[in-house]
Amino acid sequence: MKILVAVKRVVDFNVKVRVKADQSGVDLANVKMSMNPFDEIAIEEAVRLKEAGIATEVVVISAGPTQCQETLRTALAIGADRAILAETDAELQPLAVAKILKAVCEKEQPQLLIMGKQAIDDDSNQTGQMAAALLGWPQATFASKVVIANGEASVTREVDGGLETIALTLPAVVTTDLRLNEPRYATLPNIMKAKKKPLDVQPVAGMGIDVAPRLKTLKVAEPPKRSGGIKVADVAALVAKLKNEAKVI
Repeated sequence: MKILVAVKRVVDFNVKVRVKADQSGVDLANVKMSMNPFDEIAIEEAVRLKEAGIATEVVVISAGPTQCQETLRTALAIGADRAILAETDAELQPLAVAKILKAVCEKEQPQLLIMGKQAIDDDSNQTGQMAAALLGWPQATFASKVVIANGEASVTREVDGGLETIALTLPAVVTTDLRLNEPRYATLPNIMKAKKKPLDVQPVAGMGIDVAPRLKTLKVAEPPKRSGGIKVADVAALVAKLKNEAKVI
């Protein structure tokens, strides 16, 4: 069984994001970038399935500029067998990424497409669902447990009311939630081995896909800063403040 894992290069989650002076977007100059944390969970799950003898090959894909090769090398160091970079400098929105994944899936013929439920930069939570729709595959989002057996995937999902377990006929699309697993660290020997693993660069321009943005960003602004707290003289003053001045969110 072949597993295709989609990963995204994002601003590292430890970095405080800065907005550009003209409010056109986020300032990425000299900013540390890393793999989307939810995608780390996805690649970890794929590697575990391979280690369990269920999967025979793990292929990782990323779409974006040349710098995404660093993210792919990290995935290779974690345990993926080979990588594909759909290279483009264009702005990629969820629908465009879904189209790229569809094209790659049609070529690679994986039995499972797995990715993080969302990226921490735009929080769209759309790519997995769109890819499943374009491919015509069943999908399971927000997965906290995945079991593959007899050509089916049994996926436990985190929903508002608790947990829901569904069965999917493969091929299928799965998006991962935080509680699915704990991603491993890439060891130095595996990082060195990853440098020799195949990484195929495929220009998006040659895929015959329309990746033009459907949405336009009008303005990016930082959230308002919280005002400092105040002290009140007694309980009566506190109640009055809560009643007359506190905002209900």
